[in-house]
Amino acid sequence: MFLQVIQNFWSSTGYVALTWQHLVMIAIACFFLYLAIVKQYEPLLLLPISFGMLLTNIPLGGLMEYPVYEIGADGLPHMTQLGGVLYYLYQGVKLGIFPPLIFLGVGAMTDFGPLIANPRSLLLGAAAQFGIFTTFIGAVALGFTGQEAASIGIIGGADGPTAIFLTSKLAPHLLGPIAVAAYSYMALVPVIQPPIMKALTTKEERMIKMEQLRPVTKIEKILFPILVTVLGALLLPSATGLLGMLMLGNLFRESGVVDRIFKTAQNELINIVTIFLGITVGATTSADKFLKAQTIQIIALGMLAFAVGTAAGTIFGKIMSKMTGGRVNPLIGSAGVSAVPMAARVAQVVGQKENPSNFLLMHAMGPNVAGVIGSAIAAGVLLSIFG
Repeated sequence: MFLQVIQNFWSSTGYVALTWQHLVMIAIACFFLYLAIVKQYEPLLLLPISFGMLLTNIPLGGLMEYPVYEIGADGLPHMTQLGGVLYYLYQGVKLGIFPPLIFLGVGAMTDFGPLIANPRSLLLGAAAQFGIFTTFIGAVALGFTGQEAASIGIIGGADGPTAIFLTSKLAPHLLGPIAVAAYSYMALVPVIQPPIMKALTTKEERMIKMEQLRPVTKIEKILFPILVTVLGALLLPSATGLLGMLMLGNLFRESGVVDRIFKTAQNELINIVTIFLGITVGATTSADKFLKAQTIQIIALGMLAFAVGTAAGTIFGKIMSKMTGGRVNPLIGSAGVSAVPMAARVAQVVGQKENPSNFLLMHAMGPNVAGVIGSAIAAGVLLSIFG
């Protein structure tokens, strides 16, 4: 009797169903946890994603199990088994709820003043989106469908919520590897970008000091999110969800009349949604879906997208520097890949190494926030074509 109890208990443990694929995924999850905790690479997102990856690869855990329905005598479906807790939280990703809420918080935390003060930096943000469409072509050439290629290409925007939003609409079966690639490259911005920036610029260009930005009035800051919403939504209605929530969060910030919900949007709300988004996206990386040759292709294409975006922004920065007689430091163009505010900080660090009196951070924030808008618009273009 006692032996039977032990056998029954053992057969119910995850050890019985553990495979080498599960062990590989657990090892990958632990590696990402190391990057998040020890190296502090984008820990707010990488930590919940990697822990979700860990949870979903525990055999028999059932956290992402679908609910089970059976047709009853009345001819209607009746639930006979509940789904896993992460399955229900995942509906916020699947239904496109979490990414716009993240954008609401990002808008509340973002100062669009540098972009308003220097509207030309919008062009740098647009140039950096070149990586999205270059990688789209490469993915199609490798045999991915248009929807899959669009979802892979958006990694080049270096904007995790946008990548998740578009992928959940066009290629939900690729959500795990695309999200992991997007957030991994966002976390590795300080490692990936500097070599590209240095290879494409001269020491003299990196030393260029830029003039101080003009002061931006309060009325400009209030009108900006309203105008961007109207013009952007009319041009690309499919981008209204992301763009509109980004601008609403910014209007909370700049209006000065909704202090309570402004603070909630930039703190409690975005923190809660980030936890739910990260852990459920990580939970989509089960061994049977993630350990495929296709995943390696996606990660490689994601690196291409990010590298091309960085290069395109930097090259356009060089062009702008020539056209303005050397008044623009081309390093700020690399910040157009989004990844707010890390990409702007990288431009500042690289520029200051060449010239300790160089302060590029606020100048780089213009292309940086333009990149956020640009990635949302790019997602809207792709969604309108392939959605």
